[in-house]
Amino acid sequence: MSTMLRITNGRVYDPANDIDGEIRDVCVRDGRIVEQLPEDAPTLDASGMVVMPGGVDMHCHIAGSKVNLARKLQPEDHRLDVHPRTRLTRSGTGGVVPSTFTTGYRYATLGYTTAMEAAAPPLSARHVLEELHDTPIVDAGFYILMGNNEFLYRLLEKGRMEEFRHAVAWWLSSTKAYGIKLVNPGSDEAWKGKRNANIVDLDQPVNAFDVTPRKVIKALIDVANDLGLPHPAHIHCNNLGHSGNYATTLETMKIAEGRRAHITHIQFHSYGGEPGRNPTSKAAEISEYINTHPNISADVGQVMFGKSTSMTADAPLAWMLRNVTRGKWVNADVECESGCGIVPFTYQEHVYTHAIQWAIGLELFLMAEDPWRMVLSTDHPNGGSFLSYPRLIRLLMDREFRREQAARVNQKALANTSLLDLDREYTLREIAIVTRAGPARLLGLKHKGHLGVGADADITIYDEQEDKEAMFNAARYVIKGGELFIDNHEFCADTEGRILHVAPEFDDSITEELRPFFEDYYSIRFENYAVDDRYAPHAEVIPTGA
Repeated sequence: MSTMLRITNGRVYDPANDIDGEIRDVCVRDGRIVEQLPEDAPTLDASGMVVMPGGVDMHCHIAGSKVNLARKLQPEDHRLDVHPRTRLTRSGTGGVVPSTFTTGYRYATLGYTTAMEAAAPPLSARHVLEELHDTPIVDAGFYILMGNNEFLYRLLEKGRMEEFRHAVAWWLSSTKAYGIKLVNPGSDEAWKGKRNANIVDLDQPVNAFDVTPRKVIKALIDVANDLGLPHPAHIHCNNLGHSGNYATTLETMKIAEGRRAHITHIQFHSYGGEPGRNPTSKAAEISEYINTHPNISADVGQVMFGKSTSMTADAPLAWMLRNVTRGKWVNADVECESGCGIVPFTYQEHVYTHAIQWAIGLELFLMAEDPWRMVLSTDHPNGGSFLSYPRLIRLLMDREFRREQAARVNQKALANTSLLDLDREYTLREIAIVTRAGPARLLGLKHKGHLGVGADADITIYDEQEDKEAMFNAARYVIKGGELFIDNHEFCADTEGRILHVAPEFDDSITEELRPFFEDYYSIRFENYAVDDRYAPHAEVIPTGA
């Protein structure tokens, strides 16, 4: 059955197609943007409203075993925040780590239609896919953790790079993942050897293996480029959260040697100072490098004051935070593949470290010369909930509001940044880039993040308001795949999103080496490891290659 809709009289922001606030029509037919429609097509009058593509969150933690552990760890966070069941929507719980149903509905309420789970051990792929399948409305995918994979280490230390490439391709295909994720490469092995051990230098040998973090990072950057993955290696650098770690971040970016690489939640990796002492801002140095190296992209990982949950594959980091909070926590090892750490956390304005983290994130946004390569995230829920995006947008767009908020934070911390010297205010076009067009481009999703002919008809319509936090807090209309889901602020439909994944080709002979490794070291049989198609019933394979 053909479906049509013409959106008229709205102010359209579509940076990918150089449309900057023009009053024009947007035409939808059968789930796609089209050039024109018959004159008698149904019409939605968007007078006084802003029309943008659906939002794309390229880095969040919303599905899988670690997310479930975080939910279970904080029952008090859910009791007072319940999403009620309605005629069209299912019930769920909220809080900093919402349930699957609530996650989908609340993303949609903000105008987001795509979200990427940022870190999953391959062994947990089925669980991740089941929860993403259970998350309504949004299209989704996930990155698999490979920076601490023991089988890959064995190939790498022997210099067997062809087999290394085929093994990476096999893992991506077998788990229905979207991309490669590295987290503090080498750290899991250090942690296994000693409780508070960590990798602090890129040339430090990894316990029991003749490899270094530098070698691991370079190999996975190269493989992502050689396989033609739509998104480059997604890197959580070593030394996250430690004073002086900006040097590690710069060195990590240099490893790419001109090839594409993405540094995630880069705010947490932009600190000066001495280890063990209060950090200072090195946002200027990090920004200068990214501004002058177009092969590097990043998402910010903005800290927002209030409740958060540290949720990471960086086990040593979780131990460090546990020693700060002295509260409940979880730390675990995923056999042969990854670590895991979960710590409930609250960012407070008066605390020096928290205030400087908040300021550094804003500096990175305001110093970015190319917003297409420095996009919006809070590393949900690590730096704050995705529900804080509207406030973050206001901080970027409203200089006076930003100064009012800065006056409330630890002033000693603020003095170690240049935030008050930055007068830039983001425009609606730039907001459309960092929340939509930019993430879609960095993910290689050619049919997302824009309103050109042939694009997915994922469209958000906001009431144009002076208060940008109020404006972006709740979309007036949300259209997903050509279907209206939020009509005048009310849900009018419910549906499942698609699973986005890659399926690069590999030499099947690699399985003959994987099978005995599984028999020796895994608790699951090799034949039962790969994910069956039934776990991703609404899947879309994104092409790889040149």
